[in-house]
Amino acid sequence: MILSCSNICKAFGSDTILDHVSFHIEEHEKAAIVGINGAGKSTLLKIIIGELPADDGVVAVSKGKTLGYLAQHQDLDSSRSIYDEVLEVKRPVLEMEERLRFLEREMKEKDGEDLEAMFREYNRLSHEFDLANGYACQSEVIGVLKGLGFGEEDFSKPISTLSGGQKTRVALGKLLLTEPDILLLDEPTNHLDMESIAWLETYLSNYTGSVIIVAHDRYFLDRTVKKIIELDGGKSTVFSGGYTAYSEKKALLRQAQVKAYLNQQQEIRHQEEVIAKLKSFNREKSIKRAESREKMLAKIEVLEKPTEINDAMDIHLEPRVVSGNDVLTVTGLSKAFGPLSLFSDVNFEIKRGERVAVIGNNGTGKTTLLKIINQMVPADSGDIRLGSKVQIGYYDQEHQVLHMEKTVFEEVQDAYPNMNNTQVRNILAAFLFTGDDVFKRISDLSGGERGRVSLAKLMLSESNFLILDEPTNHLDITSKEILEDALNRYTGTVLYVSHDRYFINRTATRILELTGQTFISYIGNYDYYLEKKDLMQSLYASREPETRKNSSGSFSSGGFSAAPSGAPLTAEDGGGKASASTDSKQDWKAQKEEQARIRKRQNELKRTEEEIHRLETRNSEIDELLTHEDICRDVPKLIELNTEKENLEERLLALYEQWESLAQA
Repeated sequence: MILSCSNICKAFGSDTILDHVSFHIEEHEKAAIVGINGAGKSTLLKIIIGELPADDGVVAVSKGKTLGYLAQHQDLDSSRSIYDEVLEVKRPVLEMEERLRFLEREMKEKDGEDLEAMFREYNRLSHEFDLANGYACQSEVIGVLKGLGFGEEDFSKPISTLSGGQKTRVALGKLLLTEPDILLLDEPTNHLDMESIAWLETYLSNYTGSVIIVAHDRYFLDRTVKKIIELDGGKSTVFSGGYTAYSEKKALLRQAQVKAYLNQQQEIRHQEEVIAKLKSFNREKSIKRAESREKMLAKIEVLEKPTEINDAMDIHLEPRVVSGNDVLTVTGLSKAFGPLSLFSDVNFEIKRGERVAVIGNNGTGKTTLLKIINQMVPADSGDIRLGSKVQIGYYDQEHQVLHMEKTVFEEVQDAYPNMNNTQVRNILAAFLFTGDDVFKRISDLSGGERGRVSLAKLMLSESNFLILDEPTNHLDITSKEILEDALNRYTGTVLYVSHDRYFINRTATRILELTGQTFISYIGNYDYYLEKKDLMQSLYASREPETRKNSSGSFSSGGFSAAPSGAPLTAEDGGGKASASTDSKQDWKAQKEEQARIRKRQNELKRTEEEIHRLETRNSEIDELLTHEDICRDVPKLIELNTEKENLEERLLALYEQWESLAQA
């Protein structure tokens, strides 16, 4: 055991935040502290590092072990560059290297005992330098900085010019390179893009020390921790496993608690009815029996009512009008800001009922794409066409669609004047605005509160095409799960941008990755995207020159599964550039022939995917049948199934090769 927390208590005024919290951390163990906003997670970390005193309880750290802490917000004040600031962490190693170089120069001029003394010191320092991984010191620093999303062009930027998020990334890099025995990280994935988060997951998984993480990123927790410490109502409960395992165990535990509470309440009501009936007889024996039952009832340890989890926010999204099957068609879309080109000649379609997640690194143009579709930003070129009866509902992470001068109540009532005061208050109460909260001005709300107002308006809009920009920002885990369930029940169409991989995994039916100024489409959730990412990017890279010349900016994965109607997405790019260079009929004819060729390949690709899906389904059915005892005893049937399976797998192999050939064509 490397760290122990025993009966930690902490209150602020009359509010008890931590009530006899206890847990321990073993060497090399990775754990997470979870709980709703305000549960005391950050407070507990500050108590562990000694920044805050506990009202009661003991924090014990094994002798000689070091602690490293990353707070949510950093205010680094330094005149150094990013690279020099992080390299300073390696100052002891750098000084050893300087001493070694000095000894090398001096030994050339010495002899006798002086030379021997220097040689002994040189050997000792060389050994220490080697143990400290000194030869890889600078490459280690560069690797960490690049992993956290800094390009080499950023290394020379002064710390004083950085944003708060960039300073937090620098602080995280410094902390990781110090390699403390126990890492305490408070929301380390804030300000990181997906690639940087994936890099941090790998780094922490291979980290030799112990790690304690506070984070709302459930996917990140699933991939990094093996223990969950839950804070709920000031109390702590420890669960083994990652976040998903914890969530499942928590649900079962809560079901048992609710059942026990309801059974006890039923028994109490029954006893009270019996006591009242006995007393109503008004006889000595019956009254004594009633009194005896009352004494027994008084000794019962009444269970507390389990707190409601999923009534914190009540989201019901349902379109008023059903749209046509073709919801959105984007053709030849391009956008640049000055010399910075975000995307060029991209084409894609979205069909009714799809939930499409747009992902990509920071600054690639994901939010800009949503704003173009919602007519908030003009495109440089291209066409955006909405389908029949499509009604857009837009959720903006910057909440530009809210009126800062209005109160929460006015914001909703003015948008929906047919609602009376009671209806408006009920809606706002479902999003945690009660009492005088409804009279707060939008300008005075926090980011999370503004997000809840936007979600309330979205719920009332009854739109059939939701466009959401980072909808889970500022939401705690419980609220995220409520939103996930609402979107999964939603019968309309959803297009959203998100960095929350767990949210994407639970809700997306298709992923559009914005990379290299174009889109690559994956028909599946985030796990499927990870499975096919390397394959699809290598296929795209191999055909990129041709893509630039002859194809659209959208490239479909499709994988080895059937695609939904309208997919895979591969549209035409070349025509725009050809027509820009010449208006001749010959060029127009060549363009049409190229478009026809591409459409033919699309159809062949789709047919191939559908056949692969059908054969894979049958293959799985055969695997299931071969586990049945009655089949195993039926030798002719067993031979028949095995023969069918061999033929299927041979045909599938040919189809896989055919699919790859078509995808690269």
